[in-house]
Amino acid sequence: MNTVTLGIIGAGRIGRLHVDNLLTIPQVKIKAVSDVVVDHLQEWAASKGISILTTNYQDLLADPEIDAVFICSPTSTHAQIIQEAARAKKHIFCEKPVSFSAEQTIEALRVVVEEDVQLQVGFNRRFDPNFKKVRDLVQQGEVGQPHILKITSRDPQPPSIDYILTSGGLFMDMMIHDFDMARYVMNSEVVEVSAQGTVLVDPAIGEAGDIDTAIVTLKFANGSLGVIDNSRQAVYGYDQRVEVFGEKGVAVADNCRPTTVEVSTVDGTVKDKPLYFFLERYTQAYIAEVTQFSKMILAGEKVLCTGNDGLQAERIAKAARESFLTGRPVKIEHETVISQ
Repeated sequence: MNTVTLGIIGAGRIGRLHVDNLLTIPQVKIKAVSDVVVDHLQEWAASKGISILTTNYQDLLADPEIDAVFICSPTSTHAQIIQEAARAKKHIFCEKPVSFSAEQTIEALRVVVEEDVQLQVGFNRRFDPNFKKVRDLVQQGEVGQPHILKITSRDPQPPSIDYILTSGGLFMDMMIHDFDMARYVMNSEVVEVSAQGTVLVDPAIGEAGDIDTAIVTLKFANGSLGVIDNSRQAVYGYDQRVEVFGEKGVAVADNCRPTTVEVSTVDGTVKDKPLYFFLERYTQAYIAEVTQFSKMILAGEKVLCTGNDGLQAERIAKAARESFLTGRPVKIEHETVISQ
């Protein structure tokens, strides 16, 4: 195959971002985009060379020219669309999480395997060069046996309450990225979770049934420990750090900043704040993940973030929510139900 023809399901912020990044790949053609409302997308689609806009995503699945689809619609629709796309013999890129229910995710993954198509889950942070370097160093034994993993993930500002109401909650929506990163970096399953959470940023988030501040501790199958902290508001920018401490040393990925310039005077030392928004911070990662997905189709390369990875992260998120509600540690069985 010399080119890959794609359809995009869902043209919100992340869908349009993927379109921009995919159009940088010469072998990729985006033929169609679907969304529940498309009138406001006409000018945008024309500027991107997209010939078909439709309110019915099944039009994309029925098009024999389309090789694969990107599912960027609300999470509640993911599992159903995955199954329909797989049965239409389309390869699939799906934003996280696959669903809010492990049972729904497992059923979707079963159909993917039965239909012999490929599914990549959008955990873009795996493709960040800094985090990947930490992972590679750990796998190469540079820090020896890992002892402690620390992940900090803090947003510069909270999302809208409308978003909070449909997000699945902080553990499933926000910290799920960190649960995947924990598995990825440590190359070991999480077997026990303890979670604490509260509302310190915006009372309206609590009124919507969620939290905005949380700390989760992890136990890994390899004996290591981990701690993740999340906040919906870091006033100084988008705070994203990873550290692995082991018997031989420590590997640290610090925040990305607009420049590395540091000014020191008699009054103190000043450097740039972290990049403010996730689209800036993870530009390279977003490009790398869609490039890898395209290579998988064009050259038969292996998917680097599978449906099973999505399932396991969901299980950790569910366990964290249970621990938060009960005040007790929750053990996790991480058997691979579906192999891709």
